[in-house]
Parts: sequence; structure tokens; C-alpha cells
Amino acid sequence: MVLRTVRVGDGRAIAVETMGDPHGRPVFLLHGTPGSRFGPMPRSSVLARLGIRLVSFDRPGYGESTRLPGRRVASAAEDVRTIADDLGIDRFAVYGRSGGGPHALACAALLPGRVTRAAVLTALAPRDAAGLDWFGGMAPPTVRAYREAERGHSRIADTPQFRTRQVRDDPIVLLRGLRAELPPADRGVVSDPGIRRMLQTTYQQAFRHSTDGWIDDVLAFTADWGFNVRDIAVPTWLWHGSEEQFAPVEHSRWLADHIPGATLSLEDGAAHFGALRVMGTALAWLAA
Repeated sequence: MVLRTVRVGDGRAIAVETMGDPHGRPVFLLHGTPGSRFGPMPRSSVLARLGIRLVSFDRPGYGESTRLPGRRVASAAEDVRTIADDLGIDRFAVYGRSGGGPHALACAALLPGRVTRAAVLTALAPRDAAGLDWFGGMAPPTVRAYREAERGHSRIADTPQFRTRQVRDDPIVLLRGLRAELPPADRGVVSDPGIRRMLQTTYQQAFRHSTDGWIDDVLAFTADWGFNVRDIAVPTWLWHGSEEQFAPVEHSRWLADHIPGATLSLEDGAAHFGALRVMGTALAWLAA
């Protein structure tokens, strides 16, 4: 891994990590919610075999990246553009899982001529998606968090999901808290010691200083995203598990109906963390 700090136009610092084949096809990883530049992601040897140069970064407010209060989902595109310019990368693909999905779509919509392909796994649709029951099929604690976000920052910061000190001191508490509401398919995935270590590492980095990034993500998802998914004009691959409860499967169905030419893969019996198993498939498609 190679770490660098990139300064964006407003003076913020963005922590950026590159790994894999330094001469390979560039792919930007937009991490989940909560998450960090540590992934989850494949090992360097897998990326080298696929011929991928993976670029990941802590979104504002996570890890070592400066917070951007009031950021929108669209804000990710300008950060990615600046990072790509700093690294001397002209064209690249984008990969987003979970909360990284909307941010990957922002790059695909707002960086025409630079983004080549987009792979988006278990993503949310825009909050104002016409004809979509946005909360339908969503786990009750997740619904409560988004409802609080719509009422304002001061309320969401007090909810159990965002107890800063508890999460920062013991990030794996997230998995323990989630376990009761996870479907059986997800419990099987997160019981794998390697997956648990990977998630613990990314959570530790995410909450290194605060939970601001997590809160700002949730606030951004429930506000105007700042772009229209109909403007995406690159090949887009969507994946979703049928048992998903954090971003229900109807969200990806809606996205597939509104992103021109998008392809949707539905996996029966899979849920949120099942996306980790198809990460290699998504990256191979991006590198094709």
C-alpha cells in the first residue's frame, strides 16, 4: 500500500491509498457507510493478477480526511477528480459498495469522459426516487437513523448507532450490535474470521477521530444528491442480494430502471455482506 495526502481546492486533506498493479487499470474504490480507505478490498496479489491499480480514500470526516460539513453525495465527484489529477490518472473506473454506491454513481454522472465503468453493489436509490417506497423492507434501526437524519444533525448524533466514544473505543461493537438484525446469510459471512478482521480494520480507521463521516453520509443520503442518475452514460453493473435489509433490493431495481443501459444482477438468498463475496467479480468486470 502507498499512502499519500491530497489537498483539494478548499484546503481539505484527503487520505489516499493505492495498491495492486502500479501500471494496471485504475479503479477508484468508494468505501461503504461506515468505512474507510482500508476497504474492505481484495489482497494486493489479487489486484495484481487482475491488473488493477486500486485507489481508495477516506471520505471527508472519516479517518484522516478533513470533514466537509453539509457535503452532498455529488461532492465525491470533485474529490475523485482532484485525486485522479494528483495521481496523473486520466480515465478510471469506479467501484462502490453499500454507502459507497451512491458516491460511485455521482462520479459516473458528473465526470463524463473520465469514468469508464461503474460497479455498484447493494446501493441506495435517491431519497426522492419517484415511485419507490424508500423505507420499504428496511431494517427498523436503519429506518430510525434515516428518519432522525431528516430531522437534523443534533438528533442523529444522539442515536445509539452514532455513540462516538463507544464506537471509537471498540469499533467491532458495530458488528455485535448489528448481528441481532442480520439475516442468516449475513451472519454466516461475518462469522468468517478473515472478514471480521477486515471489517474491524476499516471501522477502526473510519472512527479514528470521530463519527462525523458516518453522520454526514446519512445526512447526504436523505438530502438532494446533487445529480441525476439518468445522466450516467457509462456501462453500469448493479448487484443486490434478495435478503438485503439496509438498502432493500427495490432500490437497485429502481436504479436499473433509471440508469440508461444498466445491468442488474440479483442473487437469491444473499444479503448486505454477501457483496464481499462478489467483489472480485465486480473488479474483474471493471478491468475488462
